[in-house]
Amino acid sequence: MNETADFMPLTTPVFHILLALSDGERHGYAMLQEIESKSDGSVKLGTGTLYTAIKRMLASGLIERTQSQLEPEQDDERRRYYRITTLGKRVAAAEAARMDALVVWARAKRVF
Repeated sequence: MNETADFMPLTTPVFHILLALSDGERHGYAMLQEIESKSDGSVKLGTGTLYTAIKRMLASGLIERTQSQLEPEQDDERRRYYRITTLGKRVAAAEAARMDALVVWARAKRVF
């Protein structure tokens, strides 16, 4: 069994957080904005949901904390920045492939 199988299927918050971090580091509020924007408002995570997921994702090695790349005067010291790990990238790719297979099946069944 591969290392990504234990994570499947991902919850909606976890998959969206991984997608939000897939192209660079972000702090929590920026992740919330990215997720809401890219989902056309159909996914709106609460801060409790976000930070609970982040805590679990840190513990499982999907993401890691980083230091802000901004100058101190341009950033808020309370912000915590995160980035996706190599494992997180593999898990996100596996979930996207799983979802793609479902879409292929749905098309074959003429669901849409």
